[in-house]
Amino acid sequence: MTRFQEKPPILPQTLTTTDALAAFCARAATVPYVTVDTEFLRERTYFAQLCLVQLALPGTDESDAVLIDPLADGISLDPLYDLFANEAVVKVFHAARQDLEIFHVEGDVVPTPLFDTQVAAMVCGYGDQVGYETLVRKITKGGVDKSSRFTDWSRRPLSDAQKTYALADVTHLRQIYEHLATRLDETGRTAWMEEELSTLTDASNYVVEPENAWRRLKLRSNSGRFLAIVRELAAFRETHAQTRNIPRNRVIKDDALMEIASSKPKSLEDLGKSRLLLREARRGEIAEGLIAAVARGVSADPNTFPDMPAGRDRSALNPALADLLRVLLKAKAEEAGVAQKLIASASDLDDIAAGHHDGLWSKGWRRKVFGEDALRLTRGEIALSANGQKVQIITV
Repeated sequence: MTRFQEKPPILPQTLTTTDALAAFCARAATVPYVTVDTEFLRERTYFAQLCLVQLALPGTDESDAVLIDPLADGISLDPLYDLFANEAVVKVFHAARQDLEIFHVEGDVVPTPLFDTQVAAMVCGYGDQVGYETLVRKITKGGVDKSSRFTDWSRRPLSDAQKTYALADVTHLRQIYEHLATRLDETGRTAWMEEELSTLTDASNYVVEPENAWRRLKLRSNSGRFLAIVRELAAFRETHAQTRNIPRNRVIKDDALMEIASSKPKSLEDLGKSRLLLREARRGEIAEGLIAAVARGVSADPNTFPDMPAGRDRSALNPALADLLRVLLKAKAEEAGVAQKLIASASDLDDIAAGHHDGLWSKGWRRKVFGEDALRLTRGEIALSANGQKVQIITV
């Protein structure tokens, strides 16, 4: 008796030449949208190393989805970047921020128009920062094999398992996109999502200027001189990490940077007394750079001292009002079917309860969904009451 074996899964096409990529991108330019994902490494570098790009077009044909190998000898990604700049084709990502940063650094382009299914899912009520696997399960009723998630994507050749895993991140995304786009259109919330995406598509978000790197740190003093030293140390670290493409923490970690800003070492001998400094930073160009940065901060003109980022004065915070605002936010988010964190953060609620009424929650769609009632609550114009399992708003 003849035994029939199951056909092995058909592996995706991998594009390794500029001509093949250009041909696929020309085809992509004729469709309404393309789904996109990447695989990259960043553990040992400052800038992410792009290892793979996955693209899928609408449809189910085998040729509708491909892998692009940016590490292939001689390949140029310019056709892909041209597609990203094509305003007639929507570029669909899930949790796009890191991907967009990579493409901005690699190709000086931010894909537009953009659709981020994680943002769309939050607007549609799927929860806060919902994962891709969750959307696959809930919308496509399928599953995703994540066994290859933490593999080394820079090694060649890629295994069959890696290729299958990578492609699943864009093939399921087609159905997810179409479902969420339809829901947004039906509920009149497309503009809500576009409002959220305006930040993602702002190229300035993907540029780190060394002189502003100190603003990312958790500061424990507002002394002008201390801040000047921190600014110089953070700028040196960022420049050194960028030019050598190594993680900033390989230069000096945050806690060691703060220690040095406090102790203000004047020599390599002084620097060697640091408890937290990495061994590699106690000598050579890193050590010399740190000493020079401290000297620049110590001698800085007081007129150039940086100002501590202004924080909100919450001395007038009403804890009871803050608690009521949390109840109101939960009720309004459930009523609208929108993730709470997309409307307002816990910090926003404390600001409102302290009398600050100018946050993001007070603008656009957020004001309609939550902000107007929040302000009415602060003015005592409404009260909250329990009605079974729901919160009821009562006009006072």
